[in-house]
Amino acid sequence: MTPQPGVAVTTTPAAGPPDFSLVLGGPLFRLCRRSHLSGEVLERLGRRIVVITLVAWVPLLLLAVFEGHAFGGAIKIPFLQDIEANARFLVALPVLIIAELVVHRRISPLVRKFVDRRIVVTADLPRFDAAVNSALRARNSTTLEATLLALVYTVGLWIWRNQIALGAATWYARPDAAHLHLTLAGYWYAWVSIPLFQFILLRWYMRLLIWFRLLWQISRLNLHLTAAHPDGAGGIGFLGKSSYAFAPILFAEGTLLSGLIASRVLHEGRSLISFKMEAAGLVAFFVLFIFGPLLMFSPRLEHAQRKGSAQYGLLANRYIFGFEEKWITGGVPAVNELLGTSDLQSLADLGHSCSVVEDMRIVPFGLRDVTRLAVVTVAPLLPLMLTMFSPQQLLAALLKIVFR
Repeated sequence: MTPQPGVAVTTTPAAGPPDFSLVLGGPLFRLCRRSHLSGEVLERLGRRIVVITLVAWVPLLLLAVFEGHAFGGAIKIPFLQDIEANARFLVALPVLIIAELVVHRRISPLVRKFVDRRIVVTADLPRFDAAVNSALRARNSTTLEATLLALVYTVGLWIWRNQIALGAATWYARPDAAHLHLTLAGYWYAWVSIPLFQFILLRWYMRLLIWFRLLWQISRLNLHLTAAHPDGAGGIGFLGKSSYAFAPILFAEGTLLSGLIASRVLHEGRSLISFKMEAAGLVAFFVLFIFGPLLMFSPRLEHAQRKGSAQYGLLANRYIFGFEEKWITGGVPAVNELLGTSDLQSLADLGHSCSVVEDMRIVPFGLRDVTRLAVVTVAPLLPLMLTMFSPQQLLAALLKIVFR
């Protein structure tokens, strides 16, 4: 029987590896299913994006138009010129919704690979299944999502009011020395749009922590890792590739950072260069947040590399001694004996295997994996160059690079 989404399953080794998904569960997922915004496996993606955007962004536009704050007026920042708010709701929010489908399709098969590829030994399968079911219970927890909702309406609103809201007359508020006086659009912004976005973002952080906790529990098991595996990571190199599933989340984070910097540059007169350290630091933090937890497998990989190096070194010695005794110290072989012999090919294959063992990484990801996620995170920041150079200048510089 196929397990229902959102319900933890209990399996035995005989029943095969358990099904797992980071996103098919929790109160919000069940609400989306009941309201026909989602199917059992995240169908109706376009409908979810449209409805959530309608709730978060469209009322802001309508109320801003009603109050005369959409295009200009006696305020410094009209709604349609607020890059930060529009980037948040028209780019980052839809991308976070799309990320659910991407993560489900790319992460769900990974847990099964630990069993299908016999990385988890048979004796530890009960502990493996218990770890998976524990992650599913956390994913489905009503208490956790209720806690997130409480956070966004307390800490989240406080942070927005005191740290993020601009200190100038905008479409959503007119500040004075002590308070922000919200407009009609500002009330919807503060009590609906911002909490909705923060909740979806914090829910992603919760899911990532659940995933990292599951990986930590798996890393504590007796894993069958081999230094000669062609992926160069003991057989778990797929974990590094799985990190691409989180690229939409990093793109959304980069979009938020880009919108924040653009607002400060355009409306507060700050220099783009003044944000270079903050931008570089946050990009590095986001990428490290995804790859850092995979370092928990490094002790296992280092042990496998040392063990493999010793074993293959001993095998190489034995083979080389036998090869030399047969083909060198025993006298010069005849040409017809050398032609077609498999011993030379076996020697080359053994040398290649030893090289694979010696070059094995002690992390389940490579520099290329890190670079790709870093590029995805940085990509939304590139349009900020338009605050320093005109489109014509940027195009001319690009043409010089391409055709010089």
